[in-house]
Amino acid sequence: MELFNVFGDEWNDTVERPDGDTFKDAWVGARLGAELLGGSMYELPPHGKGWPYHFHHGNEELLVAVAGTPTVRTPEGERVLAAGDCVLFRRGPDGAHTFWNDADEPARVLMLSSLISPDVVTYPDSGKLSASSRFGGGRFFESSKVEYWEGEP
Repeated sequence: MELFNVFGDEWNDTVERPDGDTFKDAWVGARLGAELLGGSMYELPPHGKGWPYHFHHGNEELLVAVAGTPTVRTPEGERVLAAGDCVLFRRGPDGAHTFWNDADEPARVLMLSSLISPDVVTYPDSGKLSASSRFGGGRFFESSKVEYWEGEP
């Protein structure tokens, strides 16, 4: 049996944002050998930010506030969470979300997701799309403002 403790300090990576912010990332699902469920633990430093506002076309995500008071943004607005709060982000525009930490202490969130692949992600604030596949070597971005047939013979 594999084990991961959400209160521990076993991190895989430090994610660096373009604005200079960083946050910690632990790949919980991969560490436990999950095939159908994804899970990542994030620790945001005081006043730190997470991922950009986005929604998935293929995957649902579930945020579990583990420690601190992270703030989430959804189409319904912003809300400060307490440890133990859970929020479901459905597929599609109604599930758009991001999170950050306005507090003076670190905040931890556990993000669980289905692992449907391929997946397409829309970033409403910037108008970008991201497509990913386990077989495609990662993500790529392109403008969602381009017409379907533009540049095609």
